[in-house]
Amino acid sequence: MKKEILNRMKVVQGDITQLDVDAIVNAANKTLLGGGGVDGAVHRAAGPQLLEECKTIGGCPTGEARITKGYNLKARHVIHTVGPVYKGDPADAEKLAACYRNSMELAVENGVRAIAFPAISCGVYGYPIKDACKIAVDTVSERLSRTPSIEKVVFALFSKGDYDVYTGYINAFSD
Repeated sequence: MKKEILNRMKVVQGDITQLDVDAIVNAANKTLLGGGGVDGAVHRAAGPQLLEECKTIGGCPTGEARITKGYNLKARHVIHTVGPVYKGDPADAEKLAACYRNSMELAVENGVRAIAFPAISCGVYGYPIKDACKIAVDTVSERLSRTPSIEKVVFALFSKGDYDVYTGYINAFSD
C-alpha cells in the first residue's frame, strides 16, 4: 500500500459518535430505525430527528448505503450501511466490501472530506474481526487511490482488541 494512502488512514479506539469528521458511518440494520451496538449509539447521540429522517427513507438493503443529516453529532452526515450477518459464505465478503464502497461513494457525492467507519458487521452480526478488517482496509485503500477528495478515513474501534487488529494490519504495510 502506498505511503500517501496510508497517511490518509487513521485508527482510533473510542466512540465514533464523538469524532469531529464530516460523516460517520452507522452499522445499521435494514430498517434504519435504530438498534443495538453502533446503531443504537448513533441514534442516541444524534437525537430523535435522526429517527424521524430515517423513517422517510424506507430502509436499506444489505451492502447498500443511505445518507442523512448528523443532527446533534459533530459530524454533518451519517452514512447508514447494512452489513451482512456472517454465515461463512463467500458472498459475505462481497456484501461487506460493498458497504465500504457504497459508503465512500455517498461520501464523495456529498463533499465529505473526512469519514469515520466502525467495524461493520463485527458485533452481533458475527463477522470475524480479522477478516472484516482486511476487507475494510483493502476496500477503503483501493477507493482512496482513486479519490483525492477524501482526505481522511478514520477507523473507529470500540474495543482494544479490535483496535489492535486494525493497527496491526495497517502497520504491516508501513514496514
